[in-house]
Amino acid sequence: MKHAGPSQRQLRVGEQVRHALASIFQRGVILDPVLDGVVLSATEVKMSPDLRVATCFVAPLADADGEEVVKALNHHARFIRGEAARDLRQLKYMPEFRFKPDTSFDNFAKIDALLHSPEVARDLHHDDEEKE
Repeated sequence: MKHAGPSQRQLRVGEQVRHALASIFQRGVILDPVLDGVVLSATEVKMSPDLRVATCFVAPLADADGEEVVKALNHHARFIRGEAARDLRQLKYMPEFRFKPDTSFDNFAKIDALLHSPEVARDLHHDDEEKE
């Protein structure tokens, strides 16, 4: 029988990896001009079923170019993996890190803008009148 989503173990390890990444980002130990002064958020980590690959979704919290930031993080993935090993000693295998941009914030902004658009506001107001 195939599971619909990630196992509890995948979720738990993913959260441990996310915390380790947050600590690394906070310490500012990654030396790269693209990352200088950029505040990063590790929003989610999805683990492969064998826990050997960690897909890390990151979002810069300033007006940094997300694609350039992700490219720089992938360039430094081996160094980041070594730094994370300190916090993840309990894992049998240290996962390979793959960084991807988190676009969920962009999606939230688009949905919020859509909900506040005059057309949707008009339709919502019209629905409220019909209920009365």
